[in-house]
Order: sequence, then structure tokens, then C-alpha cells
Amino acid sequence: MKQALIVSFMTVVAAAAAGCSFAVRDAEMYRNDTAKLFETKRADIKSCYDAELKRNPRAKGDVTVSFLVLEDTGRVVDVVVDKERTTASDEVASCVVDAIDGLVLTPPDERKGKGTFTWTFDAEAGAPPPA
Repeated sequence: MKQALIVSFMTVVAAAAAGCSFAVRDAEMYRNDTAKLFETKRADIKSCYDAELKRNPRAKGDVTVSFLVLEDTGRVVDVVVDKERTTASDEVASCVVDAIDGLVLTPPDERKGKGTFTWTFDAEAGAPPPA
């Protein structure tokens, strides 16, 4: 299961409140921090694919999702499967969405983040390298 992440920023008014701490991430930091957050769900996402392998031992493919990270809470929302770039089954794709929807990036960033992430599933390629 290989992973790739592309994150871009949307211009928004910075949220600031007394006593709240926010990060100010550049695109690379945002990409790395979001990838680490998604890595916390590695076991859940692997189980999505393992369930598919029980149904179809030759199953493989990609799941690509787009998502937003809210600036005030760091919550991952609006996770949507990119149907044009997803080749894995609908069951795997739906399971991946459920696994990451609602995760929280801490500390939140001053800007809303918009990103894309791809998981590649291929049992024949062997285990993925550690992230």
C-alpha cells in the first residue's frame, strides 16, 4: 500500500483567538503533517483492503480522495472519492473514507487546507515500506 499526498491551500481569513494555538504550515509541512495523521489509520485502511482480498484474492488498485482540513479545528471533512482516479472497489474506497473522515490535525492551521491523497493497494507488490 503506497501513499501519496498533494495538498494545496485555499485563501481564507486567518482565525485567531486568545488562548488558541495554531500552526502556520507551508505546503510541504501541511503535506507531511497530513500524511502522518493518515498514517495513524494505517491498520484500519489495511483492514479495508484485507476484507476485499477475502472476496477477491487478486484485488488491487488505487483509492484517491479529496478532502478539506478546517482551519479552526483541524478536522478532516468533506472526504470524497475521486472516481476518475480510483481503481479499487467501491467497498474499499468507502471504507477508506470512513477511516479518515473526522480525523483532527493538531494543532489546527491558520488556513483551511485542501488536499488529495492516494493509497495504492497491491498484494503482489508486498508490504509497503514504513512511512
